Amino acid sequence: MRLLRARPVPPIPSVPGEVVAEAEGLSVRLGGRDVLHGVDVTVRAGEVLALVGPNGAGKSTLLGALAADTPAADGVVRIHDRSVAAWSAPELALRRAVLPQSATLTFPFSVEEVVRMGRAPWAGLHTEDDDAAVAEAMALTEVAGFASRPFSALSGGERARVALARVLAQRAPLLLLDEPTAALDLKHQELVLLLCRERAEAGDAVVVVLHDLGLAAAYAHRVAVLRAGRIAADGPPAEIFTEDLLSEVYDQPVEVLPHPRTGAVLVVPRRAD
Repeated sequence: MRLLRARPVPPIPSVPGEVVAEAEGLSVRLGGRDVLHGVDVTVRAGEVLALVGPNGAGKSTLLGALAADTPAADGVVRIHDRSVAAWSAPELALRRAVLPQSATLTFPFSVEEVVRMGRAPWAGLHTEDDDAAVAEAMALTEVAGFASRPFSALSGGERARVALARVLAQRAPLLLLDEPTAALDLKHQELVLLLCRERAEAGDAVVVVLHDLGLAAAYAHRVAVLRAGRIAADGPPAEIFTEDLLSEVYDQPVEVLPHPRTGAVLVVPRRAD
């Protein structure tokens, strides 16, 4: 007799400020090396949390642990107040969507087919929403104009936007984005970070790894600054982006200045006159 597996139950919408994901005492060991050491971080509905820090600080590793893709050596990661180990893969797929640093496909899928992959967790659940979710995601990321083109024929920036469209089409309440602006031009960097803010305003929780401190200051509600696998500071960028902290973390003298028009924080390397 074949047993029928119960369909996963979609998550209940979160209240703004509610904890959607958290790491407590998180340590991660990869390739025989300790990458994260006792990290505590909280992700809340309605906010964009940027993970910043120098190369090798552990930003992508922390994102992977929050996604339940990277196992913890010690500590615990929770999504919706439940250990990630307690969720099944289908249940996790309804609760968090992950954008890796790069997207590669070996088969000649079209752009629309790649975006539609984001609807896979909803198979058998609200399938009437699939077409609308795919169309909306492609419009938001400005890829609808080449929906029928092969994904493999796209530029790096176009692929990055299609990959983000797949994540948006998944309509999970927790978005985990690893360097989503790395391959993008100025216009589309702004587009992607605006989308992050809009998803947070709609009630989602967004965690984004960024190298550009100016973008983090402009669009993140909170930033967690990582250094050597530990959290060096966590809070609103206007409060924790100080010259002393950033110069020490990045081992590079910086200046922190107010934008002449908006007053927002600007971070630039300190250069000789």
